Amino acid sequence: MSNDTRPESLGGVIVATALPYREDASAPAGLAVDYDRFAEHCRWLVDNGCRGVGPNGSLGEYSSLTDEERRRVARTAVETVGGTGVVVVGVHGPGAHQARHWAELAAEDGANGVLCLPPTMYRANRGEVLAHYEAVASAGLPVMVYNNPIDTKVDLTPDLLAEIAQIDNVVAVKEFSGDVRRVLEIKEKAPGLEVVAGADDVTLEALLMGATGWFAGFPNVFPAESALLYELATTGRLDEARALYEPLVAAFRWDSRTEFVQAIKLGMEQVGRYGGPCRPPRGPLTGEHRAGVTADMARAIAALEQRKAAA
Repeated sequence: MSNDTRPESLGGVIVATALPYREDASAPAGLAVDYDRFAEHCRWLVDNGCRGVGPNGSLGEYSSLTDEERRRVARTAVETVGGTGVVVVGVHGPGAHQARHWAELAAEDGANGVLCLPPTMYRANRGEVLAHYEAVASAGLPVMVYNNPIDTKVDLTPDLLAEIAQIDNVVAVKEFSGDVRRVLEIKEKAPGLEVVAGADDVTLEALLMGATGWFAGFPNVFPAESALLYELATTGRLDEARALYEPLVAAFRWDSRTEFVQAIKLGMEQVGRYGGPCRPPRGPLTGEHRAGVTADMARAIAALEQRKAAA
């Protein structure tokens, strides 16, 4: 597939899509990717106001997929919402050659852009990080770099991002450090780089500081409400944005915890969607964590129901 509609921006609400599985004894860990259900989920997210989807991220359990599954997941997203929604494919890899390979396939398959961590499984130095992104960007798609120093142990500081931003095709950063002070610093040091909120529980704060996108987890659960939150925050309606955001934040905090994939899938179940299990190494939630997610989600759901009743 060719791609003639690349966006100038990778902003707006793009959902890091959760991936559904179905039981199949012949599949890895007894779980096969349910592509039909995944396609329906991608369509539902865009139909409910999100700008697009981001398959093959950490939330999409990319590292637990076979190469064939990983490519088919990306293709499914493009085939389902391409033309109506933006598709930003995760191309994370241990080294530049793997990440570039996935970026080239994403370009071939019609993606609008790619999301890429620094080298995974290795604490790369400054020169190696720059070489990594140069390789990924050479595939020709717009690149959103992903700063997640918690998991990668590599911090894409504002100074380093200013260098990365000089690479052709690098257009945005998904900022997941949790430090909202960085939004303005990045905008000062790399003024051409779009800053995208990466952690759900500081989304409003980041948007108020000038972030122009949200690469998001919990919109898998609340897509319409998340799209509304983004609109309120970016059009200056702060009181309304806060009223919507505050009862959701306890649930959103699970996006920044180790069990975020399981928590979001449980949240999906609580609103009547299909979440389902995760592939190893992710196991089921402990009883304590399950109770915590359930309670935080119940508060969020009750607030949204009250909001609807008052409308």
